[in-house]
Amino acid sequence: MNEKGSAQPSPTENHQPLSAQLALGQGLSIKEPCLIDDWVLWLEQRPQEKGRTTLMIRPWGRPDLTAQELTPAPANLRSRVHDYGGGLLATASEDNQLLLSWIDDQAGCLCYQRWQSLNQTQAENNGNWLQPLSPTMQLSCPGAAPLGGGLIDLARQRWLGVMEANGQDWLVSFSLNLEHQQPKVVHQPADFVGYPSLSPDGEQLAWIEWQQPSMPWDCSQLWCGSFDESGTIKTKVWLAGNNPEQESSASVFQPLWLPNGDLVIAEDSNGWWNLMVTTPSTQTGLHPSWRRPWPMAAETAMPQWVFGMSTTTWDGEKLLAAICEKGCWHLSRLALNGEITNIDQPFNDLAGIQAKAGRAVAIASNAVTGSGLLEIDLKLGSWQHTPASEAVLKAAEISVPEPFWFEGYGQEKTHAWFYPPRQDHQGPAPLLVKSHSGPTSMARPGLNLSIQFWTSRGWGVVDVNYGGSTGFGRAYRERLQGGWGVVDVQDCAAAARALVTCGKAKAEQIAIEGGSAGGFTTLACLCFTDVFRAGACRYGVSDLSAMAEETHRFEARYLDGLIGPWPEAKTTYNERSPLLHAEQINCPVIFFQGSEDKVVPREQTERMATALRNKDVPVDMHIFEGEGHGFRDSVVLIEVLNSTEQFFNHFFELKPRNESSG
Repeated sequence: MNEKGSAQPSPTENHQPLSAQLALGQGLSIKEPCLIDDWVLWLEQRPQEKGRTTLMIRPWGRPDLTAQELTPAPANLRSRVHDYGGGLLATASEDNQLLLSWIDDQAGCLCYQRWQSLNQTQAENNGNWLQPLSPTMQLSCPGAAPLGGGLIDLARQRWLGVMEANGQDWLVSFSLNLEHQQPKVVHQPADFVGYPSLSPDGEQLAWIEWQQPSMPWDCSQLWCGSFDESGTIKTKVWLAGNNPEQESSASVFQPLWLPNGDLVIAEDSNGWWNLMVTTPSTQTGLHPSWRRPWPMAAETAMPQWVFGMSTTTWDGEKLLAAICEKGCWHLSRLALNGEITNIDQPFNDLAGIQAKAGRAVAIASNAVTGSGLLEIDLKLGSWQHTPASEAVLKAAEISVPEPFWFEGYGQEKTHAWFYPPRQDHQGPAPLLVKSHSGPTSMARPGLNLSIQFWTSRGWGVVDVNYGGSTGFGRAYRERLQGGWGVVDVQDCAAAARALVTCGKAKAEQIAIEGGSAGGFTTLACLCFTDVFRAGACRYGVSDLSAMAEETHRFEARYLDGLIGPWPEAKTTYNERSPLLHAEQINCPVIFFQGSEDKVVPREQTERMATALRNKDVPVDMHIFEGEGHGFRDSVVLIEVLNSTEQFFNHFFELKPRNESSG
């Protein structure tokens, strides 16, 4: 079936570069899609509304119908649990009604409402008013107890999810029939908890725990427990994974119950996040017998930075899984007897997989199609894709990424995506090296208009999956253990050198940019290599010791694994901190920082900029009031892109080109 909803209003002509306004001004983001009865729901983040997130709904398989907004302004759906949030929406259906709960950052509480389908195209709330289940509190204020990652427990008429309070996580519940109530503790973990999943009979709960200094993708455990009459966990058993005290490490991702009561989990003790199945028991002393029907050198999970992620689902007959192999994603149906059938669809960047009764939905994109809602009829083998935003480029105008393998740190084979400059450019070109965030994230192959902004201006772009990136197995991810600030830096430099060697980049016109962990890699590359001639840093770490002492709880011990135990390895922290080696940076740097950033405080970036100014390095600094760690407002996103280009053009002596304004 052909792609739907991809009308192209006034695409740019070949001689016109893509404007930042067209690239980022109206770009919507879709998150956490789900299927309920005959409806598809999703969260829609709107940069043009300062990043406000709202809940949308329409009948499944009807992209011709206008989607309905269920949470109009000023509602802003956002979770602040662990500061990165996720898991904003919980859904269920009962008596032909949709039961919806969400975290509303504007109202400062957990909200709940019932909606009734009166016809096939419209949902109505049937006179049921919005109920604030939790106490109302400004969720961004100190002392607030953020919520997220929840579900609706129909049998007990409650919301059950994660609360972060008093320096630890809790599994808590709120009745769906009371307002402004205090949370009831369901389970108290040792440290962090997430991804609660209710069994089909509603009597058991599976969840994931992890403890500092481990991050959930390093070492985590799958637990299962039974409820007592009051709805709290009475007995619990450890089913899979490892804890930090064990010699070997294994992590688990997204527990999923099958209709027969079996439990599925992605686990990486064999070197890859592969799926395995067990029949769980909460009797103590019993060791579960796990089956691994689908071993493969590919990943079926992602690092759990946020709640609400989904790579595997039950479609009514089989498992449907998003599988990442060599940096590209595909969809497969997995039969319990080990048979694997690939789904014929054209998208290789996938997330948010959900299915029910032969229908599936996901967030999908590829090199020439922007991210949008993919709906698949598994029985008919047909699909349709609705882009989140209207297309602004014709396929012929898009720079398609090429897989680029090179020798990185330690002569390890390392992956990147190389985007050649626009087709009318001849010979070596200015090169922008992108260092992704995380640093466990990955350079993805889906259409990225901010990259097309550069290629349409005659730049080549290399998006580097440096050692530590996801999608290439646990060993690739663990290259960065103890090596942050070395492995990633040398990989980014090696990618640039390789492109110069093969005649695709000009050695005197190489820039690097990144945000968060990628901002640290950017600054470290400028400090400790001689490859780059300019840099752009968005809310990047510059002082590793300060991060170890001052950052938020979720990442408080992250650097123990990436660099070394704190404070025992303080010398190593100092050796790799760009702030302490600012004298080694001799090229211009532009900084972008949010005033409300809790992960990398504003003062850290200001100190880095001051240190460079004191040695007469050209510096430009932009502080955005009200923005946190990661920018949400389209006005800010556009300014960042335009300012970066102007900054690089000035120091590379490049003339700006006329652009399409849309």
